[in-house]
Amino acid sequence: MLLPQRGAERCFHLARTITKNRLLTSLALEELNFLHAHLERVPLKMREVLIEPNEVIPYVWFVESGLASIVTAPTLNKAAEVGLVGCEGMIGTPVLLGTDRAPCGVVIQGGGTALRISAQDMRQVIVERPPIHAHLLLYIQAFLVQVSQTAAADACFNLRERLARWLLMAHDRVPGDEVPLTHRSLALMLGVRRAGVTTALHMLESDDAIRGHRSRITVLSRARLEQAAGPSYGVPEREYVRLYGLPRKEGLSAARGLALAPMTAGRAGELGA
Repeated sequence: MLLPQRGAERCFHLARTITKNRLLTSLALEELNFLHAHLERVPLKMREVLIEPNEVIPYVWFVESGLASIVTAPTLNKAAEVGLVGCEGMIGTPVLLGTDRAPCGVVIQGGGTALRISAQDMRQVIVERPPIHAHLLLYIQAFLVQVSQTAAADACFNLRERLARWLLMAHDRVPGDEVPLTHRSLALMLGVRRAGVTTALHMLESDDAIRGHRSRITVLSRARLEQAAGPSYGVPEREYVRLYGLPRKEGLSAARGLALAPMTAGRAGELGA
């Protein structure tokens, strides 16, 4: 039995009054309220380092707005982004897996806000509330798919296709069509030189898919950007929908495979509908 759409929407909008993080809004309200009591809202500043590689992770962050890059640095003067997190996800996933550090760092690429909980409190929450732990572990599955797709994109697609993919991923995580990405941050994301990014951006501009500015990029046609990205984009996004029944970005059409999935009667009971 499926929950009527009106009931699902009412529960979702009620959760949205608590937070704009989509991972949290997909929690049962009882669990969300329990977790929310441990959270504090903090700003995320451009280029702020939240986690240093191989150092103790102090907090877990649930991003409400802004963009965070998971970064690896295989050599002293060379770094590359291996993952992107926005309002669909969380930062500090190693804490959920029972460890206190990881080789990758986390840096903010676009400023915003997040709800933060200390790592110690997070460990206590997942012990006391196993459903919260299980819910958040699903995000790690979605994130691992994102990382694996990034590796596949680096190996199988050209720079224009990879750039289009990253712009779509960033666009998924911002409320409008303005993506706060500089040439420097795009070069980090793609592991290439800025000159290569500039050339690829000009190609997408000539397709009327985007318009470049000094510190941001405007998406003019998402459809053309998806066409440019081809099959490099979409696998992690569909996995997120499969796991949570929520699109990464509100308003995307069902034709793109990112529409809100029906909620089961059992899930409705959890939400108190």
